[in-house]
Amino acid sequence: MAPRAKDNQEGRALLTLRERILGGVLPGGTRLFEVPLAEEMRISRTPLRAAMSRLAEEGLLERARGGGFLVRAFTVADVIDAIELRGVLEGTAARLAAERGVPEARLAEMRALLETLEGCFGAGRAVAFERYAGLNGAFHDALQHLPGSEIIARELQRTKTLPFASPSAFLPDEAAHAAFEHSLFYAQAQHRALVEAISAREGARAEAIAREHARLARRNLDHLIRTKAPGAPISPALALVID
Repeated sequence: MAPRAKDNQEGRALLTLRERILGGVLPGGTRLFEVPLAEEMRISRTPLRAAMSRLAEEGLLERARGGGFLVRAFTVADVIDAIELRGVLEGTAARLAAERGVPEARLAEMRALLETLEGCFGAGRAVAFERYAGLNGAFHDALQHLPGSEIIARELQRTKTLPFASPSAFLPDEAAHAAFEHSLFYAQAQHRALVEAISAREGARAEAIAREHARLARRNLDHLIRTKAPGAPISPALALVID
């Protein structure tokens, strides 16, 4: 098989499997059998195996005893721990950024991103959730690089690869707007306060804001669990969570 064709097959397998896992089609604990899966996807086993190895690195699959892979399952406690860990790491990133100082050009970029995020909130209309989620992710990606630490950036990125640990994992959709509206406005206020604290070189304050900001995801998670309809997760991130 030509290298390009192999890469295309691996990419297609990666996207398909990730979509099935996050969508709940392949629930936690499902064993993935290489031969029938390769036949179903009409690809060879080598790129399929490479795609599954990649998903294991992302934390969505785990290697099974005797070979092969299993879809990972997570408890609510696992989710809470992942959210807490992200808060600790982002708090550390914010504190170090404040203590070490951030070039004004980088701070200007953060403020510009905040203004773009502000455009997702309109008077008298629902929040543009899809756009907000993307920009929120971009804000947190920028935050992790502010202290100039490759170690912190790498570990934060590793933590955020789990679907429920990403900053936008438990953001609502349009249908759930009313229950989450206050949460999103509060989150945006925290974004602004965080940038202000870093700019003012207030390390302790920046760390506290970042850690409290991560706890909003915990509150959204609690709400989603309370309102989840049996067999139909409200959030794709909940597809991997077991009771």
